[in-house]
Amino acid sequence: MKSSVEKIRERFDHDVERFSNLETGQAATMDAALCMDLVTRAAAACTPAAKDLLDIGCGAGNYTLKMLQRVPSLNCTLVDLSKPMLDRAVERVTAAGGRNVCPLQGDMRQLDLGEGRFDIVLAAATFHHLRSDAEWRAMFQKIFSALRGGGSFWIFDMVEQVDPPIQAMMRERYADYLSSIKGGGEAGAAYAQHVFAYVEEEDTPQSLPFQLQLLREVGFTDVDVLHKNGPFAAFGARKA
Repeated sequence: MKSSVEKIRERFDHDVERFSNLETGQAATMDAALCMDLVTRAAAACTPAAKDLLDIGCGAGNYTLKMLQRVPSLNCTLVDLSKPMLDRAVERVTAAGGRNVCPLQGDMRQLDLGEGRFDIVLAAATFHHLRSDAEWRAMFQKIFSALRGGGSFWIFDMVEQVDPPIQAMMRERYADYLSSIKGGGEAGAAYAQHVFAYVEEEDTPQSLPFQLQLLREVGFTDVDVLHKNGPFAAFGARKA
């Protein structure tokens, strides 16, 4: 059994500082800072006249802060499971010039995002908490409906590999990366095992091909991959 929503919320409630570094993003994910830059640049390039931003799983607000550097004065709707994380995001985004900052606390699967309200939707390291294929489809459909025509949707997340030997290879690469953060040796190995333990407990990522196909199936066009390294990918699409 995977962790409940309440247990995941509790962990993030106590992890605000780790998600509050705009320069590094979340260090436990490979190429976090690069992908934050690519995603927000792509959103700005595809939707330069954007007025309304939705950040799902906003954490402490890093992606919205970076987005505001590309497209200033956005109206910002921030969604997160954790109240302490959301409070920090609101504080930082407001200080950075975000307009009409609207926090929504709760499970993304349960929230009403409306129809045609947003020009850009961002979702970083959050969809891997979805469980069934039906939940993935419902969430992607909800986001498609929430976007205006011409809007764009961008994701950075952990992804599963289609072929088990490739999954094992990517897990090994990720273990090496995690170990390097702590300088290798016993400390590095212990940190890698710590991360893998909560990934196993909490996460159910889907493959990149599955998600790209699902984007097309719910109606998105111009589906594109910005970057993939190991078990992490940045990608997105537009709504015609």
